[in-house]
Amino acid sequence: DGLVVVKDGYGAPGLERVRQVEASHPMPDERGAAAARGLLELAGRAGEDDLVICLISGGGSALTALPAPGLTLADLRLSVDVLLKCGADIGEVNAVRKHLTMVAAGRLAVAAFPATVLTLIISDVIGDDLDVIASGLTVPDKSTFADALAVVERNSLKEKFAPAVLDRLEAGARGEIEETPKPGDPVFRRVENHVLCSNRDALDA
Repeated sequence: DGLVVVKDGYGAPGLERVRQVEASHPMPDERGAAAARGLLELAGRAGEDDLVICLISGGGSALTALPAPGLTLADLRLSVDVLLKCGADIGEVNAVRKHLTMVAAGRLAVAAFPATVLTLIISDVIGDDLDVIASGLTVPDKSTFADALAVVERNSLKEKFAPAVLDRLEAGARGEIEETPKPGDPVFRRVENHVLCSNRDALDA
C-alpha cells in the first residue's frame, strides 16, 4: 500500500497501488490535513517485519499539516502566513510548525515503529538539516517548544498569532505538553534518512 501527497497539479498518472492526494502549498488546507491522518494510519499498520519507504521533498511541511489538538486549520494557516512574511529563516519557521502539527518532527517514524523506515530525501534547505527539510517527518527534532516561542517573541509576532497557538507554545515551554521526539529516542534506531539530492547538486549541475 502507499499514499503520496503532492502539490496541486503534480499528480502522476497510472499509479495502481499507491494512492495520491493533491493539497495546497505553501498554505495548508483540509486535503493536506486529511492526507496527514492517512499517512499516520498507514504507517501505524506497519509491523516489525515491514519496510516503510518515505520519499520526502521540500514542501512537505505544508502538504502534511495536521493541526495539533486544540488548534484549528485556520489557526495553523494564520501562523504559517505570519511566519512566512516576517523574515524568519526556514529553520525558525519549521521550529514553530513542528510544535503546532502532528506528523512533523519525527512523528511519522513514531507511528511506523517498530517497522524499519527508509527515508529518501530531496533537500531544498541550505545546509541540508534533516530535521528542517519538510519539518523532519522521520527525524528526531532538535528544536523545543521554548525555541518555537523564542522565534515568535524575537520577531514580535505575539499579537499576530491566534490565542490558541500562543497558549500551546507557552504551555509546551512550561513542560505541560509532551515534547516532540528527540535525538536518542529508541524509535529512530530503525530509521535511516538519506539525502539523494540538494541545492548543492543543483548548483554543481
